[in-house]
Parts: sequence; structure tokens; C-alpha cells
Amino acid sequence: MHLSPDQVIFWQSGFVKLNATIVYTWAIMVLLVVGAKLITGKLSHDLQRSRWQNLLEIILLAIVKQIESVGLSEPRTYLSFLGTLFLFVVTAALLTILPSYEPPTGSLSTTVALALCVMVAVPLFGVAGQGWRGYLKSYLEPTLIMLPFNIISEISRTLALAVRLFGNMMSGTMILAILLAITPFIFPVVMTVLGLLTGMVQAYIFSILAAVYIAAALSIDQEKKHH
Repeated sequence: MHLSPDQVIFWQSGFVKLNATIVYTWAIMVLLVVGAKLITGKLSHDLQRSRWQNLLEIILLAIVKQIESVGLSEPRTYLSFLGTLFLFVVTAALLTILPSYEPPTGSLSTTVALALCVMVAVPLFGVAGQGWRGYLKSYLEPTLIMLPFNIISEISRTLALAVRLFGNMMSGTMILAILLAITPFIFPVVMTVLGLLTGMVQAYIFSILAAVYIAAALSIDQEKKHH
């Protein structure tokens, strides 16, 4: 039983290690890139469309609607970033049905990396929407006293994103491993299905929270446009 995929070492030379977290993370990225290339390589604009294209359009439309419901007026601008986050976490969860696989999201290093991506994306989208002056001014609102608190909130919500995803994914893997050792028949199957559901929910929550943070960074600019 492993507490983290970091403990599974495939190759090591000195202090350089190739663990399960790195291997499975790159495997998921390759799978997503190859899958996207195969699906989008033969897109059709006619009424006759492949099942893969229909599935892709359903997923994209669902993500666009969710982004729009958060309050972002141009959801397709953020689709590539938020959609990639969602698909990565979902794929990491769905592959748990494979034997000897451990989701890289069960490692704190992976979830911290994902949270840092959100932390970097929020000011980038904020600056793109409001400009440097407008975005930095938001840290001083409503008064200058709020500057340190706004900075702390940026760091704390990034940490919360990482720990939330890590805790939920790791706990599901640990419960499944314990049940496999105790009752290796019925309960592990049920817990595997429950783990898949939990992974889907966590992917949704992670992506929605990222969209909320981006929407908050753009809220001042959108209020000005509305007025």
C-alpha cells in the first residue's frame, strides 16, 4: 500500500528519480494530446458526424455553459485552459480502473502544480481584461489596508485548491486499497465506481473554482462595461 504515487520508483540514478507520478502524468498528457489529434483530425461540418465528434461537442458545450454560468461573458476565451484542467483531472480519475495504476492527482506535487497553474492564470486573465493598472488596483480595494489580506488570500486559496484535490483523490485510493486487502470481491468494485464518481466531482469542482477566481479577477472590468 502506498500513501502516494511518489513512493513508486520505476528508475533511479543518484538523486534523480522517475516515479509513478511523473510517468502517469506524462502518460495522461500524451493520451490527451493523441486523443485530441485523432478526434479533431477528421472533423465534419455536415450532418453526418462521428460518435467521437458528437461526444467532443457535447463535452465542449457543457464546459462552455458552466463557464458562462460562473459569470464570464466570453467563455470560449477561457475554454482551452479550464477545459484542459477538467479533462486532465477526469482522465486521471477514470484510469483508476486499470490495474497497478495510481492517479498522479494522489500526489501533492501534482495538485500543487495544478493549483499553481490556476494561480498564474488568474492574474494573466485579469491583466488581459483590465490592464496592469486596473488589475493591480483591485488589490487595494476598498482601501490600502486590504493589500496584505488580498495577497494572503491569493496564496491561501491556491493552497486550498491543491490540498482539497489531493486529499479527496488520495483518500479514495487508500480506502480502495484497504478494502481490497479485507474483502477482495464485492466492496472494491463498489468503491471503484464511487472513486470514479468522486474523481468526476473533484474535476468539476476544481475547474469551477478556477473559473470563479478568474471571474473575480475580471469582475471590476465587467462591472465598468455593464455601466
